Amino acid sequence: MIFEIKNDEKKIFDLVSENARELGYPAYVVGGYVRDRLLGRQTKDLDIVCVGNGIRLAQAVATCLRPVPRVTVYQRFGTAMLRYRGIEIEFVGARKESYRHDSRKPAVEEGSLEDDQNRRDFTINALAVSLNAEDFGSIVDSFGGLKHLEEKIIKTPLEPGRTFSDDPLRMMRAVRFSTQLDFEIEPETLKAISLFRNRINIVSRERIITELNKIILSDQPSKGFKILYDTGLLKLIFPEMAGLQGVEVKNGIGHKDNFYHTLEVLENLSKNTDNLWLRWSAIMHDIAKPATKRFQPKIGWTFHGHEALGAAMVPRVFKKLCLPLDHKMKYVQKLVRLHLRPISLTKENITDSAIRRLLFDAGDDIDDLMLLCQADITSKNAQKVKRYLNNYELVKQRLIEVEEKDHIRNWQPPISGEIIMETFGISPSRQVGDIKNAIREAILDGVIDNDYQAAFDYMLKKGKEFGLEVEQGS
Repeated sequence: MIFEIKNDEKKIFDLVSENARELGYPAYVVGGYVRDRLLGRQTKDLDIVCVGNGIRLAQAVATCLRPVPRVTVYQRFGTAMLRYRGIEIEFVGARKESYRHDSRKPAVEEGSLEDDQNRRDFTINALAVSLNAEDFGSIVDSFGGLKHLEEKIIKTPLEPGRTFSDDPLRMMRAVRFSTQLDFEIEPETLKAISLFRNRINIVSRERIITELNKIILSDQPSKGFKILYDTGLLKLIFPEMAGLQGVEVKNGIGHKDNFYHTLEVLENLSKNTDNLWLRWSAIMHDIAKPATKRFQPKIGWTFHGHEALGAAMVPRVFKKLCLPLDHKMKYVQKLVRLHLRPISLTKENITDSAIRRLLFDAGDDIDDLMLLCQADITSKNAQKVKRYLNNYELVKQRLIEVEEKDHIRNWQPPISGEIIMETFGISPSRQVGDIKNAIREAILDGVIDNDYQAAFDYMLKKGKEFGLEVEQGS
């Protein structure tokens, strides 16, 4: 079978072919590029394997390009990388690898194309396209990768236990490719993930979270999480989420399975956004339910305070998973803390004050919060869902109306601490903070308008209550 090479890539392939021939290195395009092109997926990265020195081939190709690109060399791994017209091209010499049982770092030596294909993770990633003059463009398929692409199967080229034991991250990659491509993991390969799952403990958290985030960003992330749970990987890499699974029954009363509910929320949300951190908010929104679960005979199961405890858990979980501990973490924390607020407003007469406080607390993230809350409506009772969605739309409309009138979103206090101190001739003190807080609460409660004059007059009133006198000349 001959691989169809696009016109905009032919120049690169021809240059690689010419330079490889001059150096005496048989060369091939391998891996993800070949797979994705055959599947009709967009791809911008090229992996070139040569039976020789990959670094030398990269440097030779670079000298033929204009402008000459910078070649980044990774001497330890025997690889080199360059970028040309938006395409990232990595070069490596064909090699074979062997692993000790207690290490994820292989002993590497030069090898043949077959050796290089043997070390690949899956048959669909072991496909190669020849760049050699005698068979330019022909596909080298040593493990039935073409057939597996047609059958939509994830399978290891060698015995799966060996493949996963050599590099345990491949278990995560199997789940990731299954999720991204909507392929099924072949039964023996899936069984091996369960058998060798404990090997994941030798893999760095940074590598694991990279794969997990790719699963989360896929079109149907719940598929990946179900596989992670069923194989036992989730309990090892993210025990807090695995701990959501299960239903307890008392006095004939059960609660919903919070693991599968979380996946449903994540799936609902993923239809409307590809924001990774908003999707993480869906994953974390009920994370504290196991810790807050209580049974009350007259009420049933309750999870009081799970939103507050869940928000408190976010930094700890992010740190353990090697996720960023910056504004992204705080964003997730905020949405977890507030995720019940919009839903609670649908159950009561909505006051302007309640709407103002929600706008004040959510700020610029109010739209994302509303998306999360809409995704959280997952009842099997169709009438209940319809009622919630109708009320939810009412809350959205009231948010728009109140914001247009009161401008609370990203609210800045109309009276600063400096104005308070100057007006009453006082130094920084608790009284300054108390007056500022009183002004804020009065605006949020609708007692005064959100403007300077109304706030200034209210400041004078509160100052008088605190026994303060206006400074002469102010």
